[in-house]
Amino acid sequence: MGWTRVCAVDDVEEEDVIGVSIDGRDVAVYRDEDGEFFASDGHCTHERMLLCEGLVMDGIIECPKHNGRFRISDGRAMGAPVTVDLRTYAVRVEGGEVHVDLG
Repeated sequence: MGWTRVCAVDDVEEEDVIGVSIDGRDVAVYRDEDGEFFASDGHCTHERMLLCEGLVMDGIIECPKHNGRFRISDGRAMGAPVTVDLRTYAVRVEGGEVHVDLG
């Protein structure tokens, strides 16, 4: 699939998440407290809630429905009710724009 521009750097605040659609696929784009960007599937693996409506803190995204938590750097499920990790994607920043590779 290759690299796709998803947003400007300024579109995502530190310790926040936004949702984007890439070729019909929901993707969550995160920015941690150090300004680094990450991306994952956009839905919680527990009950498919959109993660862009969740809360990011200390490198963790918390699902708004049942408070399932995932590490944004690698998608690791951090305990019940989530038991399946999120799929994550490569991210690069160039010229003030964030790009994601769903490949």
